[in-house]
Amino acid sequence: MTSLFDEMRIGTLTARNRIVRSATAESLATPAGCLTPELLGLYGQLAWGGVGIIITGYMYVTHDGKPSEGALGLYDDAFLHHYRCLTDLAHENGACIVAQLVYGGSKSKLADDDTRRLAPADDPVEDGVSNTSILGASAIAHPRTGLVPTEASTEDLHALAQAFGQAALRARACGFDGVEVHVAHGYLLSQFLSRRFNVREDEYGQTLEGRARLPLECVRAVRAAVGLEWPVLVKLNACDDWDDPAGTRGGLGEDESAQVAAWLVAAGANCVDVSGDWHAASKDAPAGEPYFAGFGAWLARELDVPIIVTGGWRDPRTIESHLASDGIAGVGMSRPLICEPDLPRRWKSGDVAPSPCTGCGICQKQIGVPCALRE
Repeated sequence: MTSLFDEMRIGTLTARNRIVRSATAESLATPAGCLTPELLGLYGQLAWGGVGIIITGYMYVTHDGKPSEGALGLYDDAFLHHYRCLTDLAHENGACIVAQLVYGGSKSKLADDDTRRLAPADDPVEDGVSNTSILGASAIAHPRTGLVPTEASTEDLHALAQAFGQAALRARACGFDGVEVHVAHGYLLSQFLSRRFNVREDEYGQTLEGRARLPLECVRAVRAAVGLEWPVLVKLNACDDWDDPAGTRGGLGEDESAQVAAWLVAAGANCVDVSGDWHAASKDAPAGEPYFAGFGAWLARELDVPIIVTGGWRDPRTIESHLASDGIAGVGMSRPLICEPDLPRRWKSGDVAPSPCTGCGICQKQIGVPCALRE
């Protein structure tokens, strides 16, 4: 039986336990995407607190792929030695650290004066008329941001895949223990999988295989850049809930997601981190139960790689039960570790009271992810 404090292996990575701090947007980097003392302190606190693996907040792989202000960058060789102090700090405190790689796409949060805007922020939004230079699968307005991306050319997509590979190479040089390719949460690679945002008629659209082509090319480029054994994780939605107003062009379903997961593993990923829209999932999950455990258990039965399930974990006894029965390798946590950064250390000491985190989400709305319970 797998225990919460057994070691976990992903490729060449060996973590001290099964607790993964899932990627969290802290919004504390400089405008150029550089590390700050505040971020260094936050990650140091998590490492000291006993987590097995820290997955960084998203790190954008091209200069125009920045998803929000305060995001970390890994888009240039100038970063090659920039993160060594961060990876050293994590390792000195016993934690592994993985860099999450992303291109924001039309979900990006842009200031009114952002140079990527092609039209004023208050101009009317119209499908097919790009109002940003940000690349997208199709020129379809994002319903939450109002951004209409520029439909990416084949050449753009080939260059983007190589940018993911180069960012992974930089991460390895900086001392990270692996990378996680972000194919979830509605950012660009996730949008390519979704019929809601991808209506292309070329080889990057139409069928599931076509819609999965770009994520697969990015994972292959990463694997080619870093070699055969270095850890490459992918974060993947169990499903997404997008529908157009007529209900005819929905998002990714679980059957499709499982197929994509298998393709991503064949392309070189050696771990799948299952996630999704926690806002929606938390309303449907039974009290005290994780949001995506059922889908994670399904993948664990079907795929011969470690499966991490992110979202909804609060009680170590619940985690132990799912580790023992579902075959998953680890659990991803964010808000409980915002509330209590030394939660793993407390649990290991024998105090197994659940996290006091209520899941209120206030931390996700403020810079630096402060917790109301810690103020």
